[in-house]
Amino acid sequence: MLRPFLRAKIHRARVTRCDVEYVGSISIDRELLAAADLLPLEQVDVYNLTRGTRFTTYCIAGPGGSGEIAVNGAAAHLATVGDLVIVAAFCHLDREDIPHHRARVVLVDEANHAAEVREQTPFELPG
Repeated sequence: MLRPFLRAKIHRARVTRCDVEYVGSISIDRELLAAADLLPLEQVDVYNLTRGTRFTTYCIAGPGGSGEIAVNGAAAHLATVGDLVIVAAFCHLDREDIPHHRARVVLVDEANHAAEVREQTPFELPG
């Protein structure tokens, strides 16, 4: 039996752009993608802390060092520039893989640059 676990998270990033005319996705600064170990086209869930909305989409790489977090397509109706969001990706693990699992959590600064990268296991409480 496979069980779903958090794999990667960008925590409390600020939306920099919304573009309803763009064909789907969330554009994320490519340096943030690398810090979180997320790939272009990878599925992510986006949780809007400001509005309480949630949606599922996929990542595309924005310019490196730009701090870009751009909500595109229909999801642009669920966010506004300045909203705080969490971007999360999940994986499915067999029981024997769970003890070795490490989720990557990226905390960002006011400019959406990686301020701290943490690893968390299923057996640790965040601190």
